[in-house]
Amino acid sequence: MSQIIAMLNFEEGYVDTPYLDTLGYPTVAGGIRIGPKGASLSNYVFRVPRRVGDVWKQCILESKLQEMQAREPISHALTRCNDARTDVLLSMAYQLGVEGVGQFKNMLSAITEENFPEAANAMLTSLWARQTPGRARRHAEVMRTGTYDVYRGLL
Repeated sequence: MSQIIAMLNFEEGYVDTPYLDTLGYPTVAGGIRIGPKGASLSNYVFRVPRRVGDVWKQCILESKLQEMQAREPISHALTRCNDARTDVLLSMAYQLGVEGVGQFKNMLSAITEENFPEAANAMLTSLWARQTPGRARRHAEVMRTGTYDVYRGLL
């Protein structure tokens, strides 16, 4: 059973009031961008309860999944993934965009070949892994094992 919402809430952190993300975009509810870069937070005076934020993220993820299913080689890799590995690809698409996931050619090729240790290694030798090392290590471990064990007690 998918744990993507819990995974994203852990990785992104859940804040029910608007804040500026690390790139300066107004953001809320665990990584949902709500305005242009540099916009003043005074434009966003509201709270997003956790249940609402989770539904909002689920809608975003459904759109990302449809986009991923329409793109080769991502769509072919998805057919080789169980729920845990699919959640990793969705989390990456949430963070990097579907286009960003498509740049992981070695990872996608390894997944298609069901060589999940190699897919995990490809994830760890990326700019993404250098920029978000903790998230990349956790995601690579899920990709390697096909389980959520690395998140045990965190989700």
